[in-house]
Amino acid sequence: MVTCGYPFRRSLLKTRTALACASALISALTAAEIRIDIPHEKFVLKNGLTVIVHEDRKAPIVAVNVWYHVGSKNERPGRTGFAHLFEHLMFNGSENYNQDYFKVLERLGATDLNGTTSNDRTNYFQNVPTPALDTVLWMESDRMGHMLGAVDQARLDEQRGVVQNEKRQYENQPYGKVWDYLSSGPYPPGHPYSWEVIGSMEDLNAASLADVHQWFKAYYGPSNAVLALAGDIDVKTAREKVEKYFGAIPPGPPVAKHRAWVARMTGHKREAIQDRVPQARFYKIWNIPQVYTREGDLLYLAAGVLGGGKTSRLYKRLVHDEQLATDASAFAMLREIGGQFAVVATARPGADLAKVEAAADDEIRKFLAAGPAPGELERVKTRYVAAFLRGIERIGGFGGKSDVLANGQVFAGNPGAYQTTLKTRQQASAEEVLAVARDWLAGGTYTLEVHPFAKLEAAGKDVDRSKLPEPGPPPELRLPRLQRTALSNGLKVILAERRETPLVEFDLLIDAGASADQLALPGTASLALAMLDEGTPTRKSIQIVEELEDLGAALRSEVTADLLRVGLSALKANLDPSLEVYADVVLNPIFPQADFEREWKQRLAQVAREKAQPAGIASRVLPALLFGPGHGYGTPESGTEESLKKITRETLAEFHRAWFKPNNATLVIVGDTSLDEITPKLERLFRSWKPGETPRIRLSPAAQPDRPAVYLIDRPGAEQSYIVAAHVAPPKSDRDDIAMDTLNTILGGMFTSRINMNLRESKHWTYGARSALAGGRVQRSFRVSAPVQADKTREAMIEIDKELRGIQRQNPVTGDELAKARENRTLRLPGSRETRRQVADSI
Repeated sequence: MVTCGYPFRRSLLKTRTALACASALISALTAAEIRIDIPHEKFVLKNGLTVIVHEDRKAPIVAVNVWYHVGSKNERPGRTGFAHLFEHLMFNGSENYNQDYFKVLERLGATDLNGTTSNDRTNYFQNVPTPALDTVLWMESDRMGHMLGAVDQARLDEQRGVVQNEKRQYENQPYGKVWDYLSSGPYPPGHPYSWEVIGSMEDLNAASLADVHQWFKAYYGPSNAVLALAGDIDVKTAREKVEKYFGAIPPGPPVAKHRAWVARMTGHKREAIQDRVPQARFYKIWNIPQVYTREGDLLYLAAGVLGGGKTSRLYKRLVHDEQLATDASAFAMLREIGGQFAVVATARPGADLAKVEAAADDEIRKFLAAGPAPGELERVKTRYVAAFLRGIERIGGFGGKSDVLANGQVFAGNPGAYQTTLKTRQQASAEEVLAVARDWLAGGTYTLEVHPFAKLEAAGKDVDRSKLPEPGPPPELRLPRLQRTALSNGLKVILAERRETPLVEFDLLIDAGASADQLALPGTASLALAMLDEGTPTRKSIQIVEELEDLGAALRSEVTADLLRVGLSALKANLDPSLEVYADVVLNPIFPQADFEREWKQRLAQVAREKAQPAGIASRVLPALLFGPGHGYGTPESGTEESLKKITRETLAEFHRAWFKPNNATLVIVGDTSLDEITPKLERLFRSWKPGETPRIRLSPAAQPDRPAVYLIDRPGAEQSYIVAAHVAPPKSDRDDIAMDTLNTILGGMFTSRINMNLRESKHWTYGARSALAGGRVQRSFRVSAPVQADKTREAMIEIDKELRGIQRQNPVTGDELAKARENRTLRLPGSRETRRQVADSI
């Protein structure tokens, strides 16, 4: 389950979509010319439940998305955290199915499933195979209408412990302590957004069973809910099923609606804190109008120009030009009764945070003086439309069609409210954006500075201190036929046609992953891939990003143990110019020295961040412990400080020359095209790419240790311990691969797995424990990971060991567990092949 109440909880410094001047050299559709529609019908039951239906037959799955119009803003000081606590409780059983809901959902093959709580709403969503729709509607209606009989004191105490561990887990991360300040700082006391969604430890401890029951009765009736169904369903079927399962539930009491309360600030408030962070950072906040307002939408565009990505003004000046920061961004978070505009920047190690902030303030002043250039604004629009289009390729999940429709109904009373937002953002002029920005960004602000703790150490020696309904048969999984060809230079091409949305996905696979670093220096593969789009003989790095943003296209890259992936997502209407940029980046990178030095510094900062995060520390240390320091799988993908200091731009160029050969590559394509159409385009763009010999990576199986070993990394003062138990496993090509994957599913690969149910649901020591198989052509690693409260470290290690030993000996896999895992893995297949990216991943 996810808490998404405060806007900054989501990786706010990882959004790097570029927004700069439009290129007049490329013929591309403008954002205003792209038309988007999600056909739907709406009806309301007699008990007030609003139902929205969208028909999409591309896959035999249905998205079920239930929104309750209740969030943390409905709480009051002293009684915070109730909405999020109930999100957890409602996953743990109802009166007629008093078990964990994940048990059924996993057995049904549900995908994109979760529950989230924000300031303004609570939602539960899942995609299920069509024959399982009745089961899920029965379950959703049972927790809506028949919940309280299953919520006793034991369950309340159990989930209260889980939520408190979730809070500890957030706060144990770098910058994890800022969220309380970013809630209370910009808002006056008593404002509904002035406390965290997750609540305070004190309020959670004080919550009584009577309080919890009263909270549910007040807010979770059908008249305060919206049900959005999208996918393999029509309105007639939807009405029959929803009436059947939800019609008899009493409507619930009327719920008072909050009026808009922007709480516009006057003056400038500043706070400074210290935290366990590798780099200093500042957050600057303005309170602005709420969602579904014209002003909010125009400020969204202003944020894109100022800090939407690599070509944004803040990023270009702070990160690229002056190199004062490792990242800089701006964004507008629009909520129901008020929004926020934020500028965030992380200082480069050794840089003065005050200088970083001063440079950011100077860029904001320049923007308010002259506004956005037309090309800048057009690029932001195109990026927004392209991202929206990619989101609604999916029927469920965040940004999927059911999510968009439910959002509009809950916050605007209209499932089609997205059309107004689209129109405003597509048609806005630079003058309109500037006028609204001057009105709202020239006033009061809240600024939070976060500084690393000073490096202190004790001096001298210390003194002596000695002391349900069953689903129908699985639907037929209809996957696109794989078509194969090869270009004249030997490049293998695999195509899967998908025509539902005008998008085409490309994945160029190079047979050389992080393991190729054994022939170079650790971190070479990752750094070389990251710099492919930093310049070619005909395009500078900024030009590359500008062209792609103008086209609504996006590049991506990924390093695995054995493969390098360079991907392109392109709009069909702009396919030719998008492919031209893609081919240029892949074939002709020049690794410019200035860009190399900037990226090199950022990579050093990344390594420092990894060393500051519990999971990052484990990911860096574990490979060498499992495979040995000299093994191709034995070094961290991002490299080490020592190896990075030896890497030069020529190192990267040599790596590219050695491995990027057409006979060492495969191009996977999924989307709205055919071999007849795409092959001539590829031949024209890639025919100059010459085949040749490539180095040979030598990987041998790592030896199993003679006996178990425990390694301790001390982090004084940490509120949680991060436990990883691991050993080497056979590769995916092994004949027992399916058995191994199934065993992983049972042990820790799903919510109801043995390890998670033990440490989270039974012991309440963790927010989540899981296991996974990490890929490798020669061997994989099997890992169990669990962040646990620090005072239960030893006990959690013992329990993990019991689970790993028990499944081999005294507690083997049961028939029920095997059947559940097999059903989960089989029935998830349709939902895991919904998007083009998912199909490409499976290929």
